Amino acid sequence: MSRKLRAHILVVVLAIVLPITACQKKKAAEETSPVDRVGPSPLGTSRVVLHQVFTVRTPVSFPFEIPAQAAMPRLHGNYKAYTGKSGIQSGEDAANVDFLVLTEEQYSDFVSGGQPSALFTADASHEQTVDVGLPPSLSQPKKYYLLFRNPGGGNTKTVVQADLSVDF
Repeated sequence: MSRKLRAHILVVVLAIVLPITACQKKKAAEETSPVDRVGPSPLGTSRVVLHQVFTVRTPVSFPFEIPAQAAMPRLHGNYKAYTGKSGIQSGEDAANVDFLVLTEEQYSDFVSGGQPSALFTADASHEQTVDVGLPPSLSQPKKYYLLFRNPGGGNTKTVVQADLSVDF
């Protein structure tokens, strides 16, 4: 076989093979979804979201973030509310606060004056145990907000002691 003939055959083979492999690569790229691109989960880790004593007259919010690849994030902990000084309860209903867990979109609705739907709500409670599963974050981190508000509209100074963490 001559050198020219071998070169010509090589050109013909490449002209046939290259478009086929390019189509296969394009098809494979189109078939991936965000779930397919999820890397290792931060499984087994925990992060403190809120460990604080604070006053609630007007709504108080605390942002926190779930890292990417968190397959089954879970918010848990508890809070207790008191009127006046921490630890002094002056009647069960007097210290009640509303507690909400909001997505970033729900929080934006709240800030703009709307009544948001929430992932979790505990209405008018002075003591609450929290155990909430959050949606998986897939390939992007997700931001959430803890919101405490006084159902009495700010007439009462309520002190809240909160200890909340998130497990991944």
